Parts: sequence; structure tokens; C-alpha cells
Amino acid sequence: MKRLLIYILIICCALPVLAQTDNDSIYLSDSIPLTQKEIDRLFWKPDPMRAVWLGAVLPGAGQIYNRSYWKLPIVYGGFMGCIYAVTWTNNQYIGYKDAYRDIYYDIQNDAVSDSPDKSYNAILPEGYTIQSMGGASTYKNRLKEWQNASLRNRDLSILVTVAVYALSLIDAYVDAQLFDFDISNDLSLNVSPQIYYDMQNQRTAEVKLAISF
Repeated sequence: MKRLLIYILIICCALPVLAQTDNDSIYLSDSIPLTQKEIDRLFWKPDPMRAVWLGAVLPGAGQIYNRSYWKLPIVYGGFMGCIYAVTWTNNQYIGYKDAYRDIYYDIQNDAVSDSPDKSYNAILPEGYTIQSMGGASTYKNRLKEWQNASLRNRDLSILVTVAVYALSLIDAYVDAQLFDFDISNDLSLNVSPQIYYDMQNQRTAEVKLAISF
């Protein structure tokens, strides 16, 4: 009896060791080994708030934490496009603002010139002159309009950048919340007709919706 107990004790102690291999694999059945990476996928679940905080510190970090690596080109592509738009529209705004300021003072001092060194001449469309634009006063008004339009476009680009940043955080949070949501083929919605009998045993036709989880 003592020997039997010793054998049982030895087998129980050896089972956890025998269940693992040198490459950190375990066996959930008699023939299917799982690596440590596959085990982590089965039992690991991301923390939604941690995903949000990581994404707030570094855009895209929330998607990396959730292991949704395929979303990184979308996130970084959106940010790069927004940054390019903000930079381009801001440069336009600065150029129009400087040109408007210079031509405004030159008109006041009756010193409007066709020199290419003047900022308002440097941004003229190719083949155009101040006179072909309708004169100095008309050109000044157009510069004011272009300045305001570029300012609006810059502000809109900044708002879109903030929206992309917020969407990346929302995506990280929702993706972490729905990480283990069942999207297998067992989920189905069936619509079928059904005959219903009321208290007077009268038949009525109905439509039955059956959701299977």
C-alpha cells in the first residue's frame, strides 16, 4: 500500500513536467500541442482603459496593445495626411498674410512695385500681374479673401486631426471591450412564419425572429 501511494504521488508530481516540452508547449488533448503564444491568445484579454491611456500617450499604441496590428497603417496614414494638410494650409495662410500686409502698406505709401522681391508679386499666379488681377486695390482684397480661406482650411485640418486622434482612442477602447466577443458561425438570425393560437383557439399568423448565440 505504501508503495502504491508513493507511485501515485510520483505520477502526480511528474504530470505538470510531462505536460510541457522544451519549446514551452502544452497539450490540451492527447495529440494537439499549444505553444505559449497560442496559450496567451486563449487566456489573455486586454484592459480597455490601459489601451486608451497608451493610445493617448502615443497614437497607435492602443492598437498595438490590443494586437490589432493591421490597423496601424490606417491610424498612422490618417495622422500623416492630417499633419500634411495642417502644414500645407498653414504655409498658405502665412504667405497670403505676409503678401496682404506688404501690399496694404505699399498702397498706403503709394509704393506698389512690380519687383519680384515683393511678397505679393512672388505669389501671383504664373503669367499674371497686379494690373491683370484688377489693380492693386482689387488684388489686395483678393489676398484678404485667400488669407481668410486658408485660415479656415488650416483650422478645419486641425479639427480633423483631433477627430482622428479621438477616433483612434475610441477604437482602442471598443476593440479591447469586444476582444473576446463571439463572432463565430453559431451567431445567426432566423426569420420564419408561425401560427399562433389565442385564448379562443383562433389562429393568427405571425413572424418569428429567432436569434441563436
